[in-house]
Amino acid sequence: MAYSLERAKCPEEVGVDSKEIVEFFEDMKENKLDFHSFMVLRGGKVACEFYRAPFSAGTPHQVYSVSKSFTATAVGFALEAGLFTLDTKLIEIFPEYDDPTDERLQALTVRHLVSMTSGKNIDVLADKAKVDWVELFFKSGWYGDPGTFRYVNENFYMLCAAIVRTAGMSVREFLTPRLFEPLGMDVPYWETDQNGVEAGGWGLFIKLEDLAKLMLCYAHGGKLGDRQVLPPSWAQEAPAAHADNSTCIPLDAVQGYCYGFWRCGGDPDSYRADGMFSQFGIVFEKEDAIVISFGGIADEQSARDCIWRHFPKAFIEPDKKAKTAAVPDFDALADRYPLDEAVNSTHPLREAVLNNNTAVFRKKLLLNLIGYPVSMVPLSVNYMDIRRGGNITDVNFTFRDDECQLSWSENGERNTVLCGMNGRLKYGEMTLCGRTYTVCCSARWDDDALIVDVRPVSTVAKRRLTFRFRGDKNVLMKPSSSPCLEDVADSLFTSFEEIIHVKPLVDFLRRFEPLVPMIVEPTHHGRLVPRKGSD
Repeated sequence: MAYSLERAKCPEEVGVDSKEIVEFFEDMKENKLDFHSFMVLRGGKVACEFYRAPFSAGTPHQVYSVSKSFTATAVGFALEAGLFTLDTKLIEIFPEYDDPTDERLQALTVRHLVSMTSGKNIDVLADKAKVDWVELFFKSGWYGDPGTFRYVNENFYMLCAAIVRTAGMSVREFLTPRLFEPLGMDVPYWETDQNGVEAGGWGLFIKLEDLAKLMLCYAHGGKLGDRQVLPPSWAQEAPAAHADNSTCIPLDAVQGYCYGFWRCGGDPDSYRADGMFSQFGIVFEKEDAIVISFGGIADEQSARDCIWRHFPKAFIEPDKKAKTAAVPDFDALADRYPLDEAVNSTHPLREAVLNNNTAVFRKKLLLNLIGYPVSMVPLSVNYMDIRRGGNITDVNFTFRDDECQLSWSENGERNTVLCGMNGRLKYGEMTLCGRTYTVCCSARWDDDALIVDVRPVSTVAKRRLTFRFRGDKNVLMKPSSSPCLEDVADSLFTSFEEIIHVKPLVDFLRRFEPLVPMIVEPTHHGRLVPRKGSD
């Protein structure tokens, strides 16, 4: 029987200070931190949870490297099932890649993969749509001997490949009776390679409560309620530090790497599942408390610092008699901090002209050469995906009193969404590269510019297209996104500093950081032509 998390009557009942939660929200607002959703648990109960519009409890969210915590959990089940051990050599599972002359390869074990100490240096620029991922791993060079820490996503892909090879089924099939069903999770979407092997280190989409249940299992020795879900030895071993990651930079990245988890610096008695753009599942061991967050914050340390300013400070003595929060209207707190708000827009005469025309844009040669043409799905969402859209070639606008119908072609696919112009967001769907996204959209005029916002609500990002019209025929389309590419680039270059320990090279690469937004999100020049037919 699936387990449902129990909700406390109010935060104070389980020892969480609702006043401090309000302070956290004020801190979040003041520092412009885009937390999408947030949950606090104590003593196994949900003390409070918030979903900032347009995000909701029922929508799966992209979690990036939190995927590693689920892959590590699959490893724990694989050990229990006897598929392999932590000391199993990788070439025992993939003998076709054995090379007796390579001493490092002979030493490489499952333990090295799950502790991020494989020694393998994978080409991050390899086009994974065109290569075999397992072969790429084995044919890549070495940065050092197995046992030396370096954060390499593909280590966790290889763990998935090892499970698929030894179990004879996908990782999702393997986890369904062991984890997803006991946790009451839907079988999640997980990006795969061309052979159906899960990416392992990224590509997972789950709900906030799904992550809360996983972290609760680890916090309680593998149990969820009275049911033993995880192997108890793995629940204890996985969150312990197993690798020295002191070569990293941020405070929370130097306290030790576990098996798919990180030890934290903001609170030394805590560990976390951690994904890019601030997807966190943090266990406070001494407090029997958990903080879960999904977000779109490129500077993850700033997001964690905000959490540390209020937790574990927010944990107080439980008041079992408390029935209401100490703060009035506490349950409506998230309503005061929406992420997206539509506005009442003007309707200039130009709309009548646009209703009868199509804005046609040329493809950008450079963006296609580097493999990242502009898509309605921002780069921060799909840069690791082997299936990318891109090349918005023509756009139709159909204006009505309270909305703009936006229709566009991209990568041979046609999509249509409604954008609210009357102070309300419009919800719909778009399908790109075989993946369907729920989106919320709005549009507004700002002088001569039409600004369109499209947010795929299962992702971390929002796409903004600003259209400017010059004369009767010329149109400019300027793409931008949130998180902005300036912040994304800074985060990525900081990661490069941790990988490339050659300061002159790092300094050289940093010179190109300001150019990233201009290169990846350039202005597109187009023409208005008479519309053919209708959408």
